[in-house]
Amino acid sequence: MSVTAAQGFTAAGVAAGIKDSGLDLALVVNQGPRSAAAGVFTSNRVKAAPVLWSEQVLKGGSVTAVVLNSGGANACTGPLGFQDTHATAERAADVLGLNAAEVAVASTGLIGTRLPTEKLLAGVGTAAAELTAHGGERAALAIMTTDTVHKTAVVEGEGWRVGGMAKGAGMLAPGLATMLVVLTTDADVEAPALDRALRAATRTTFDRVDSDGCMSTNDTVLLLASGAAGVTPDEAEFAEAVRAVCADLALQLVKDAEGASKDIRVEVVGAATEDDALEAARSIARNNLLKCAVHGEDPNWGRVLAAVGTTSAAFEPDRLAVAINGVWVCRDGSIGEDRSLVDMRYREVTITADLGAGDASVVVWTNDLTADYVHENSAYSS
Repeated sequence: MSVTAAQGFTAAGVAAGIKDSGLDLALVVNQGPRSAAAGVFTSNRVKAAPVLWSEQVLKGGSVTAVVLNSGGANACTGPLGFQDTHATAERAADVLGLNAAEVAVASTGLIGTRLPTEKLLAGVGTAAAELTAHGGERAALAIMTTDTVHKTAVVEGEGWRVGGMAKGAGMLAPGLATMLVVLTTDADVEAPALDRALRAATRTTFDRVDSDGCMSTNDTVLLLASGAAGVTPDEAEFAEAVRAVCADLALQLVKDAEGASKDIRVEVVGAATEDDALEAARSIARNNLLKCAVHGEDPNWGRVLAAVGTTSAAFEPDRLAVAINGVWVCRDGSIGEDRSLVDMRYREVTITADLGAGDASVVVWTNDLTADYVHENSAYSS
């Protein structure tokens, strides 16, 4: 259940001293024979130095190693921050016998502070010496920031695998991917097919996690193929495996969101188009009044209608319907079943909004808004 579940990959997680304590630097290496790769990055216009570097690396469709660190985002650090990223790639290339253009870099942590470069580069060397096919779990632990658990997943194909690791607990909102993720496969798949599979997967998984509406500067999702299994699967079958791993990791992110006490599945059905459904679902998921109501276990369906009403989605107000945990508390834009029938005691809450305008539907995951979330983010830098 890790980034090294697929054949042909080694990994390590070490304590480089970037954080005050604990593991804080991970290294994942593709041993081949193939080194095909694809990547998806934040759509935030303010991009961290590692994102700018890795975007350039991925244009070649090949990645042999990935260096990831927690303890600092290396975002908004100017030319020196980009030099630090370049130096990181050069150091990894030197100790692994590669070209720096084969090394992707990812960072996570506080924005606006430079990384301790000497510790970072020394940590790369330490990690290289500790690479093992069993190092996936330590690598997943090393990229955690406010995460309370490390996140890994694997899907088995016919003689091949897709595995991966993710970190993310805050700043979870669409930007194709709002966290750091490394996915690996031992299937023999070329870069264009990897790219198609990854983009299709992120569109319906990571892009539909909207925990707090805040988009990161560092979002990175990488998919690496070693070809070590010697099997080229059907493209649709492979794409489904990638989607399944992404869906598993995305749900783990939701369940570990900062301060959350409820995981909210927002379903919009009966929309005229998928875009309409997605716009309405995002509006519901980002409604702070509704998120507070869910935290208080209050089935306040009026806040759902108010959120839908701010969108450009096609609907008639007197045809809207809302269910909370299966109880249709609103029908035809008005009072439905008795709201006292809604049981909201458990961690997962499902809100269904029917627009009554067509057959399109989507699901977006979010969380409730809690005092713990406010407290954690009010003191994050200290």
